[in-house]
Amino acid sequence: MRKTKTETNIFIAFLLNLSFSIFEIAGGLFTRSIAIISDAVHDFGDALSIGISYFLEHKSKKKPNNRYTYGYARYSILGAFISTSILTIGSCFVIYEAIKRIINPIAVNYKGMIIFAMVGVVINLAAAYFTKEGDSINQRSVNLHMLEDVLGWIVVLIGSILMHFTDIKIIDPLMSLGVALFILYHSIRNFKTILDLFLEKVPYGIEISDLVKHLTSIKGVSEVHHIHVWSIDGENNFATMHIKTDSKDFNKVKKAIREELLEHGINHVTIEIEDVSYVCDETKCEIKHKTSTHHHH
Repeated sequence: MRKTKTETNIFIAFLLNLSFSIFEIAGGLFTRSIAIISDAVHDFGDALSIGISYFLEHKSKKKPNNRYTYGYARYSILGAFISTSILTIGSCFVIYEAIKRIINPIAVNYKGMIIFAMVGVVINLAAAYFTKEGDSINQRSVNLHMLEDVLGWIVVLIGSILMHFTDIKIIDPLMSLGVALFILYHSIRNFKTILDLFLEKVPYGIEISDLVKHLTSIKGVSEVHHIHVWSIDGENNFATMHIKTDSKDFNKVKKAIREELLEHGINHVTIEIEDVSYVCDETKCEIKHKTSTHHHH
Protein backbone atom coordinates (compact mmCIF):
# COMPACT_ATOMS: atom_id res chain seq x y z
CA MET A 1 0.00 0.00 0.00
CA ARG A 2 1.41 3.34 -1.07
CA LYS A 3 1.99 5.88 1.67
CA THR A 4 -0.03 9.02 1.12
CA LYS A 5 1.42 12.51 1.49
CA THR A 6 -0.63 12.92 4.66
CA GLU A 7 0.99 9.85 6.19
CA THR A 8 4.53 10.79 5.23
CA ASN A 9 3.98 14.23 6.76
CA ILE A 10 2.58 12.71 9.93
CA PHE A 11 5.59 10.42 10.16
CA ILE A 12 8.10 13.27 9.77
CA ALA A 13 6.24 15.20 12.47
CA PHE A 14 6.35 12.12 14.71
CA LEU A 15 10.13 11.76 14.45
CA LEU A 16 10.74 15.48 14.98
CA ASN A 17 8.45 15.58 17.97
CA LEU A 18 9.75 12.48 19.68
CA SER A 19 13.41 13.44 19.45
CA PHE A 20 12.60 16.98 20.45
CA SER A 21 10.54 16.05 23.51
CA ILE A 22 13.47 14.02 24.87
CA PHE A 23 15.77 17.01 24.34
CA GLU A 24 13.15 19.16 26.06
CA ILE A 25 12.78 17.07 29.18
CA ALA A 26 16.54 17.42 29.63
CA GLY A 27 16.21 21.17 29.07
CA GLY A 28 13.37 21.46 31.56
CA LEU A 29 15.33 19.64 34.24
CA PHE A 30 18.46 21.65 33.47
CA THR A 31 16.71 25.04 33.65
CA ARG A 32 14.19 23.94 36.35
CA SER A 33 11.44 25.51 34.26
CA ILE A 34 7.91 24.10 34.60
CA ALA A 35 6.98 25.89 31.36
CA ILE A 36 9.59 23.87 29.49
CA ILE A 37 8.67 20.65 31.29
CA SER A 38 5.00 21.29 30.50
CA ASP A 39 5.89 21.77 26.86
CA ALA A 40 7.90 18.55 27.05
CA VAL A 41 4.92 16.64 28.44
CA HIS A 42 2.76 18.18 25.76
CA ASP A 43 5.27 17.35 23.01
CA PHE A 44 5.75 13.83 24.26
CA GLY A 45 1.97 13.40 24.30
CA ASP A 46 1.92 14.76 20.77
CA ALA A 47 4.63 12.40 19.62
CA LEU A 48 2.74 9.48 21.10
CA SER A 49 -0.56 10.58 19.60
CA ILE A 50 1.05 11.30 16.24
CA GLY A 51 2.50 7.79 16.30
CA ILE A 52 -0.98 6.40 16.92
CA SER A 53 -2.43 8.73 14.30
CA TYR A 54 0.19 7.60 11.80
CA PHE A 55 -0.66 3.96 12.32
CA LEU A 56 -4.42 4.50 12.25
CA GLU A 57 -4.32 6.97 9.35
CA HIS A 58 -2.47 4.30 7.37
CA LYS A 59 -5.11 1.73 8.32
CA SER A 60 -7.96 4.13 7.54
CA LYS A 61 -6.92 4.21 3.87
CA LYS A 62 -7.48 0.45 3.44
CA LYS A 63 -10.17 -0.51 0.94
CA PRO A 64 -13.57 -1.84 2.07
CA ASN A 65 -13.87 -5.61 2.47
CA ASN A 66 -16.38 -8.16 3.74
CA ARG A 67 -15.61 -7.29 7.35
CA TYR A 68 -15.48 -3.49 7.01
CA THR A 69 -17.95 -2.74 4.25
CA TYR A 70 -17.50 1.01 4.71
CA GLY A 71 -13.75 0.69 4.61
CA TYR A 72 -11.57 1.68 7.53
CA ALA A 73 -12.31 5.42 7.52
CA ARG A 74 -13.31 5.50 11.20
CA TYR A 75 -9.85 4.39 12.28
CA SER A 76 -8.73 7.90 11.46
CA ILE A 77 -11.31 9.26 13.95
CA LEU A 78 -10.16 6.71 16.50
CA GLY A 79 -6.67 8.16 16.08
CA ALA A 80 -8.01 11.64 16.70
CA PHE A 81 -9.87 10.39 19.77
CA ILE A 82 -6.83 8.72 21.32
CA SER A 83 -4.52 11.66 20.65
CA THR A 84 -7.05 14.13 22.02
CA SER A 85 -7.40 12.00 25.16
CA ILE A 86 -3.63 11.95 25.65
CA LEU A 87 -3.47 15.73 25.26
CA THR A 88 -6.31 16.25 27.72
CA ILE A 89 -4.63 14.12 30.40
CA GLY A 90 -1.29 15.84 29.71
CA SER A 91 -2.71 19.33 30.05
CA CYS A 92 -4.51 18.44 33.31
CA PHE A 93 -1.19 17.21 34.72
CA VAL A 94 0.52 20.46 33.67
CA ILE A 95 -2.25 22.60 35.19
CA TYR A 96 -1.77 20.76 38.49
CA GLU A 97 2.02 21.22 38.44
CA ALA A 98 1.76 24.88 37.45
CA ILE A 99 -0.63 25.68 40.30
CA LYS A 100 1.84 24.10 42.74
CA ARG A 101 4.58 26.36 41.34
CA ILE A 102 2.39 29.47 41.52
CA ILE A 103 1.95 28.77 45.24
CA ASN A 104 5.67 28.03 45.73
CA PRO A 105 7.74 29.73 42.99
CA ILE A 106 11.30 28.42 42.51
CA ALA A 107 14.40 29.88 40.86
CA VAL A 108 14.77 29.21 37.14
CA ASN A 109 17.76 29.40 34.77
CA TYR A 110 16.50 32.12 32.38
CA LYS A 111 19.45 32.15 29.97
CA GLY A 112 19.09 28.41 29.42
CA MET A 113 15.36 28.88 28.88
CA ILE A 114 15.93 31.55 26.23
CA ILE A 115 18.23 29.24 24.25
CA PHE A 116 15.86 26.26 24.55
CA ALA A 117 12.88 28.38 23.55
CA MET A 118 14.64 29.62 20.41
CA VAL A 119 15.43 26.05 19.34
CA GLY A 120 11.86 25.09 20.22
CA VAL A 121 10.32 27.73 17.98
CA VAL A 122 12.48 26.73 15.00
CA ILE A 123 11.92 22.95 15.28
CA ASN A 124 8.19 23.25 15.84
CA LEU A 125 7.77 25.69 12.97
CA ALA A 126 9.42 23.07 10.75
CA ALA A 127 7.06 20.37 12.04
CA ALA A 128 4.03 22.63 11.59
CA TYR A 129 5.14 23.31 8.02
CA PHE A 130 5.36 19.57 7.27
CA THR A 131 1.88 18.84 8.61
CA LYS A 132 0.20 21.80 6.94
CA GLU A 133 -1.00 19.84 3.89
CA GLY A 134 -3.55 17.07 4.25
CA ASP A 135 -7.24 16.56 4.51
CA SER A 136 -8.30 14.25 7.34
CA ILE A 137 -9.62 15.35 10.72
CA ASN A 138 -6.69 13.37 12.11
CA GLN A 139 -4.22 15.41 10.06
CA ARG A 140 -5.92 18.58 11.23
CA SER A 141 -5.59 17.57 14.86
CA VAL A 142 -1.89 16.78 14.30
CA ASN A 143 -1.36 20.17 12.65
CA LEU A 144 -3.20 21.84 15.52
CA HIS A 145 -0.74 20.18 17.92
CA MET A 146 2.14 21.59 15.91
CA LEU A 147 0.79 25.12 15.86
CA GLU A 148 0.14 24.93 19.59
CA ASP A 149 3.74 23.90 20.10
CA VAL A 150 4.98 26.88 18.11
CA LEU A 151 2.73 29.18 20.15
CA GLY A 152 3.80 27.52 23.37
CA TRP A 153 7.46 28.11 22.57
CA ILE A 154 6.90 31.71 21.50
CA VAL A 155 5.21 32.24 24.88
CA VAL A 156 8.15 30.58 26.69
CA LEU A 157 10.62 32.71 24.73
CA ILE A 158 8.87 35.97 25.59
CA GLY A 159 8.40 34.85 29.18
CA SER A 160 12.01 33.82 29.68
CA ILE A 161 13.23 37.16 28.27
CA LEU A 162 10.85 38.96 30.65
CA MET A 163 12.06 36.89 33.61
CA HIS A 164 15.65 37.50 32.63
CA PHE A 165 15.11 41.25 33.00
CA THR A 166 12.61 41.33 35.88
CA ASP A 167 13.40 38.18 37.90
CA ILE A 168 9.67 37.55 38.49
CA LYS A 169 9.63 33.76 39.04
CA ILE A 170 5.86 33.33 38.83
CA ILE A 171 5.89 34.12 35.08
CA ASP A 172 7.11 30.58 34.41
CA PRO A 173 4.17 28.64 35.92
CA LEU A 174 1.71 31.23 34.62
CA MET A 175 2.95 30.60 31.07
CA SER A 176 2.60 26.87 31.39
CA LEU A 177 -0.89 27.33 32.82
CA GLY A 178 -1.87 29.48 29.84
CA VAL A 179 -0.58 26.93 27.33
CA ALA A 180 -2.28 24.04 29.15
CA LEU A 181 -5.65 25.79 29.31
CA PHE A 182 -5.40 26.63 25.61
CA ILE A 183 -4.77 22.96 24.77
CA LEU A 184 -7.59 21.83 27.04
CA TYR A 185 -10.04 24.16 25.31
CA HIS A 186 -9.14 22.83 21.87
CA SER A 187 -9.20 19.23 23.06
CA ILE A 188 -12.75 19.64 24.30
CA ARG A 189 -13.76 21.10 20.94
CA ASN A 190 -12.10 18.16 19.19
CA PHE A 191 -13.95 15.71 21.43
CA LYS A 192 -17.25 17.29 20.42
CA THR A 193 -16.52 16.76 16.71
CA ILE A 194 -15.49 13.15 17.32
CA LEU A 195 -18.53 12.48 19.49
CA ASP A 196 -20.88 13.89 16.84
CA LEU A 197 -19.41 11.42 14.35
CA PHE A 198 -19.71 8.43 16.67
CA LEU A 199 -23.29 9.40 17.54
CA GLU A 200 -24.15 9.46 13.81
CA LYS A 201 -25.27 13.09 14.07
CA VAL A 202 -26.26 14.81 10.84
CA PRO A 203 -23.05 16.42 9.53
CA TYR A 204 -22.50 20.11 10.22
CA GLY A 205 -23.94 22.32 7.48
CA ILE A 206 -26.60 19.85 6.29
CA GLU A 207 -30.24 20.57 7.13
CA ILE A 208 -32.61 17.62 6.68
CA SER A 209 -35.68 19.83 6.14
CA ASP A 210 -33.72 21.75 3.52
CA LEU A 211 -32.71 18.51 1.76
CA VAL A 212 -36.31 17.28 1.72
CA LYS A 213 -37.44 20.58 0.23
CA HIS A 214 -34.85 20.37 -2.56
CA LEU A 215 -35.56 16.70 -3.28
CA THR A 216 -39.34 17.07 -3.43
CA SER A 217 -38.92 19.85 -5.98
CA ILE A 218 -37.32 17.33 -8.39
CA LYS A 219 -39.68 16.33 -11.21
CA GLY A 220 -41.24 12.97 -10.44
CA VAL A 221 -40.50 12.97 -6.71
CA SER A 222 -43.74 13.19 -4.78
CA GLU A 223 -42.49 12.35 -1.30
CA VAL A 224 -39.27 11.74 0.64
CA HIS A 225 -39.30 9.83 3.90
CA HIS A 226 -37.16 7.54 6.04
CA ILE A 227 -34.20 9.81 5.37
CA HIS A 228 -30.91 9.36 7.22
CA VAL A 229 -27.72 11.36 6.78
CA TRP A 230 -24.46 10.66 8.62
CA SER A 231 -20.72 10.77 8.18
CA ILE A 232 -18.12 8.07 8.66
CA ASP A 233 -15.03 10.23 9.13
CA GLY A 234 -16.01 13.88 8.89
CA GLU A 235 -15.34 13.98 5.14
CA ASN A 236 -17.51 11.32 3.51
CA ASN A 237 -21.22 11.87 3.98
CA PHE A 238 -23.73 9.05 3.51
CA ALA A 239 -27.49 9.08 3.07
CA THR A 240 -30.30 6.56 2.78
CA MET A 241 -33.91 7.44 1.96
CA HIS A 242 -37.22 6.23 0.57
CA ILE A 243 -38.57 8.13 -2.43
CA LYS A 244 -42.16 8.01 -3.65
CA THR A 245 -42.43 8.66 -7.36
CA ASP A 246 -45.17 8.79 -9.98
CA SER A 247 -42.57 8.58 -12.74
CA LYS A 248 -42.01 5.38 -14.70
CA ASP A 249 -38.39 6.33 -15.40
CA PHE A 250 -36.79 5.33 -12.11
CA ASN A 251 -33.25 5.76 -13.41
CA LYS A 252 -33.84 9.37 -14.36
CA VAL A 253 -35.32 10.15 -10.93
CA LYS A 254 -32.43 8.45 -9.16
CA LYS A 255 -29.85 10.30 -11.22
CA ALA A 256 -31.49 13.65 -10.42
CA ILE A 257 -31.56 12.80 -6.72
CA ARG A 258 -27.89 11.79 -6.68
CA GLU A 259 -26.89 15.00 -8.44
CA GLU A 260 -28.91 17.09 -6.00
CA LEU A 261 -27.38 15.33 -2.97
CA LEU A 262 -23.87 15.70 -4.36
CA GLU A 263 -24.41 19.46 -4.35
CA HIS A 264 -25.14 19.17 -0.63
CA GLY A 265 -21.88 17.28 -0.08
CA ILE A 266 -23.40 13.80 0.17
CA ASN A 267 -21.42 11.40 -2.00
CA HIS A 268 -22.72 7.97 -1.01
CA VAL A 269 -26.47 7.44 -1.41
CA THR A 270 -28.82 4.49 -1.08
CA ILE A 271 -32.30 5.17 -2.48
CA GLU A 272 -35.36 2.98 -2.09
CA ILE A 273 -37.88 3.81 -4.79
CA GLU A 274 -41.57 3.36 -4.00
CA ASP A 275 -44.56 3.69 -6.26
CA VAL A 276 -47.05 6.38 -5.19
CA SER A 277 -49.63 3.73 -4.22
CA TYR A 278 -47.17 1.89 -1.96
CA VAL A 279 -47.81 2.25 1.78
CA CYS A 280 -44.50 2.33 3.66
CA ASP A 281 -44.95 0.94 7.16
CA GLU A 282 -41.41 1.60 8.41
CA THR A 283 -42.25 4.32 10.89
CA LYS A 284 -39.74 3.44 13.62
CA CYS A 285 -37.36 6.27 12.76
CA GLU A 286 -39.59 8.61 10.83
CA ILE A 287 -38.90 12.32 11.28
CA LYS A 288 -41.88 14.63 11.13
CA HIS A 289 -40.69 17.38 8.81
CA LYS A 290 -43.65 19.67 9.18
CA THR A 291 -42.44 20.82 12.59
CA SER A 292 -38.71 20.88 11.90
CA THR A 293 -37.12 22.94 14.64
CA HIS A 294 -33.73 21.25 14.47
CA HIS A 295 -30.98 23.74 13.80
CA HIS A 296 -27.23 23.61 14.03
CA HIS A 297 -25.49 26.21 16.10
